[in-house]
Amino acid sequence: MSSDSQGVEKAEVRLKWDPSPWNQPPHHLDIIAATYSADAPYGRPVYVVHFDSRSPDGTINMSRHSQTGQGFGYVEVMTLELDRLASSFARVVVGVAIHQNSGPKTFGDISNAGVLVVEGYEELLKDDFAQVAGSSATTVAEFTRETSSAWEFHEMVRGFDSDPVVFAAEMGNAP
Repeated sequence: MSSDSQGVEKAEVRLKWDPSPWNQPPHHLDIIAATYSADAPYGRPVYVVHFDSRSPDGTINMSRHSQTGQGFGYVEVMTLELDRLASSFARVVVGVAIHQNSGPKTFGDISNAGVLVVEGYEELLKDDFAQVAGSSATTVAEFTRETSSAWEFHEMVRGFDSDPVVFAAEMGNAP
């Protein structure tokens, strides 16, 4: 959780990976966020945000997207304005999925992959996916709040063996 007594207000999830070798299809990774209602925090997501969408109220969106990993540093970025989310939401789960269009790939197949979750200048999580090397998708962060309290950050690195569509539906299931 943020050291600020107000909890996490605005977080950023950053993703990096090295491009595939020149003679191979590109590696395409995506940040995915799923929101859950206070009535069903472990049920179906109310909505899912990924590279081709944003939240209906504009509180969760992608400010940078890459389909190849080319660029310097973190090439994909998602911003979560948690302090602006409606009180009907109690949980947001963020994960990373590898597209499987050009054959099966796991995090162990992707070089120099990593995720960074920050609030302002405070680093909440930095991970290189080593613990989920055999997985094709992983959750990385969970943000929760009780009805009238602040948002709390929880590290949640947990591997899945599914494509991005299936992962988006199952990423918020109870462990």
